[in-house]
Amino acid sequence: MAADRWSSGAGFVLATMGSAIGLGSIWKFPYEAGVNGGGSFILPYLAGLALIVVPLLLAEFAIGRAGRGDAIASIGLLADRAQRSRSWRMVGALGVLTGFLILSFYAVIGGWALSHACDALLGGALPSDAPAAQARFEAFLAAPNRMFAFHLAFMAATALVVAGGIESGIETASRILMPLLLALICALAIFSLATGDAKAALRFLFEIDPTRLRPRAWLDAMGLGFFSIGVGMGSMITYAAYAGAQTNLGKVALVTVVGDTAVSILAGLAIFPIVFQFGLDPASGPGLMFVTLPLAFAHMPFGNIVGFVFYILLVVSALASAISLLELTVAPLIARGLTRLHATALAAFVCALAGVPSVLSFNLWRGSGIFDGLDTLTSDVMLPLAGLGLALFAGYVLPKGLLGAELAMSGAMLGLLRLLLRAIAPALIAAAVLGAWI
Repeated sequence: MAADRWSSGAGFVLATMGSAIGLGSIWKFPYEAGVNGGGSFILPYLAGLALIVVPLLLAEFAIGRAGRGDAIASIGLLADRAQRSRSWRMVGALGVLTGFLILSFYAVIGGWALSHACDALLGGALPSDAPAAQARFEAFLAAPNRMFAFHLAFMAATALVVAGGIESGIETASRILMPLLLALICALAIFSLATGDAKAALRFLFEIDPTRLRPRAWLDAMGLGFFSIGVGMGSMITYAAYAGAQTNLGKVALVTVVGDTAVSILAGLAIFPIVFQFGLDPASGPGLMFVTLPLAFAHMPFGNIVGFVFYILLVVSALASAISLLELTVAPLIARGLTRLHATALAAFVCALAGVPSVLSFNLWRGSGIFDGLDTLTSDVMLPLAGLGLALFAGYVLPKGLLGAELAMSGAMLGLLRLLLRAIAPALIAAAVLGAWI
């Protein structure tokens, strides 16, 4: 990996933003906000970013650039330098496994978005009422061959980018996907605010109801921060390994978190004015994107065009994040002697096969709970545990000087970061894991 580098700091920033801004920001954030009371959810979400996500993101950046390798190798190398047990490598291995499992079902959702985009492009009939919208989506889920075909197409697109390498593949794709994503989300938000119920949407998103600030909402919000930004898996360790010594990692972390949060808010502004305009349920859960919104598109002028733009936005966001998830698995394979092409092909093929049970859980194996089980296992258990391990490693194993040197940080700021990594973030992560099972 030593020879792989981003061509510029801008390329690194766009790639990290692409990794962070995925379906967690555009698909999961709106429906989690809807279920948990809008503004009453955003407040704990922001708190979780400040107390958990930002410290872990900074830690991953420092580990990656200092270790100059994949998540497993970088942690192992820095543990060796600190004369600590190489068992810390297991933290990186847990992160890589978590990212692999997430990609296996994440690509299924990416396939859903790709299918809906194709339907809108080809002028497919939009549902006229709620039962028709539900039936339309159920019909898609009941077709395993169609679902698998779009799942495979999404994985193939992801592999094509990663196989191109860091500069020619991932960075080039990020330079195209990120501006496109930002343009689409801004255009949709402006259109939605202009044509929908903007007042109700703004009140829903930004008005805080103290009665909705329940402990469960805080835990859900912190968990979404993990899923949305993607800390804990080691993706940012891998990406930081390709960063130049002159890159200011602190600024990259700030831009990444602020950018992801802004896109999440814009996604809410693009969705909720339409939801309230047509009297739809903002708490309709995961079906918000694929059942509720098509119903709204059917009653809008140029509904197919708006729907196509919206689902292309979902595809772009999903692809940008999936690229980093696949690179997370590919990098260790390259370190073990495989060429990038062979490593990418192997990882993508195995991941596509691993996604088959998730596809079948909606039709032939309906009721098995495989898809939901993988989501719960990775989001509520594996991802937080990997994040906990990274926090402890960065807080107690990494020398204070190394952390400060990589992040250009000293004094009170460095002390605060170490306090967050050593005590506050681990305590909050442990609470979130326990709360998920209570």
